[in-house]
Amino acid sequence: MDFEEDAIEILKTVIDNAYDGIIIIDKNAFITMISKSYCDFLGISQENAIGKLVTEVIENTRMHIVAQTGVTETAQLQKIKGSYMIASRIPIIKNGEVIGAIGKVLFRNVKALNTLYSKIKNMEKELETYKTRLKQLNTATYSFEDIIGSSEKINTAKAIARKAAKTHSNVLILGESGTGKELFAHAIHLASDRRHAAFVKINCGAIPTDLLESELFGYEGGAFTGAKKEGKMGKFELADGGTIFLDEIGDMPIHMQVKLLRAIQEKEVEKIGSIGSKKIDIRIIAATNRNLEKSVHEGNFRQDLYYRLNVVTIHIPALRERKDDILLIADHLIKKISKDLNKEVMGISKDSEYYMKNYAFEGNIRELENILERAINVIEDSNIISPIDLPEEITGRKETKVIKSLEETMMATEKQAIIEALKATDGNKTRTAKILEIGRTSLYQKIEKYKIPL
Repeated sequence: MDFEEDAIEILKTVIDNAYDGIIIIDKNAFITMISKSYCDFLGISQENAIGKLVTEVIENTRMHIVAQTGVTETAQLQKIKGSYMIASRIPIIKNGEVIGAIGKVLFRNVKALNTLYSKIKNMEKELETYKTRLKQLNTATYSFEDIIGSSEKINTAKAIARKAAKTHSNVLILGESGTGKELFAHAIHLASDRRHAAFVKINCGAIPTDLLESELFGYEGGAFTGAKKEGKMGKFELADGGTIFLDEIGDMPIHMQVKLLRAIQEKEVEKIGSIGSKKIDIRIIAATNRNLEKSVHEGNFRQDLYYRLNVVTIHIPALRERKDDILLIADHLIKKISKDLNKEVMGISKDSEYYMKNYAFEGNIRELENILERAINVIEDSNIISPIDLPEEITGRKETKVIKSLEETMMATEKQAIIEALKATDGNKTRTAKILEIGRTSLYQKIEKYKIPL
């Protein structure tokens, strides 16, 4: 027996006495060796297993794939006979060529493995739940169909936004508060090829300056006092592959504008406390009610950042600039608010329409919605909003108050004083006259005059 035969016999002995399942296949995926313990577990004899294709003997195997690709697979879960095993597969290479593969399966102590698998599955379910919740929190909900109006100015804004949605360029949305800038951001994202990725919103003016950087870019665990030990993912990283909506961008502090500019230029973010940066792929939609050109001239907004954001500009018209849309929007809002408040309100009267169309609406659609909600709350015996249901600033009406003459006012006061004095003295007229500092005769005359019951 030569050395090679000795080696083969030794290998067979080792395999047969191995505690775990061991299998060897050639480059064509035929089984050349398999341990007795593995055969016992599979319920097949070694004689019947050797010479067969590995896919015919072992379910869910990937041995043949490793023999083809030459790529090692380590500690992977494999389901065999209803239970999950831990399998490793290693290519056998000779003279730079893959000539087969050897596999090892840990199938002993199956109960412990199943317990581990159950824990892993539970963790996967929890992770999926968190991912779902996170996606719900960072999802666009409004489309272009939700932007109500048919005026020329709003149609122009929608046309530009639809074109912008087909590109990956940054978008700057300008308009007064309450005009619907966020609706446009939602709609652009949903009409883009990023619609299935995250849509992350952040109000730059509502977050304290010292927290804005950690909100945008995140931080590593222990980066500063009070930081979570596991760290935090920033909004930019959360929006990777999708869109980030930076509302009230004009309120962003100068020092944060520098960091934002770097993130846009380099397409990467660096967490607070990190020694490295991470590449990101995001589309930025920014919005503001400020005049950014004026802010640039005043030194409150970086010119280079302004040019980076101002690639596609969309101007959202104020409500007073599209009066013909007021009634369309009002009708839409009445249906929505009535449903929320569980009230049946059908619309507004002709007189109310006149007042609505001639009101300035400085707060735009947000103010219109507040006015209609108030009207629907106070409306009583009608299902139509009348001028009386609208606030004074719209109709210009004032509450009419009846003003009595001085004599009527004095008489009413005198009568009330006598009534209260009689109550205090239990109807004793002598004591009542004394309290009021008038004569008894005069008291009797006044009781008769005012027809005060005794």
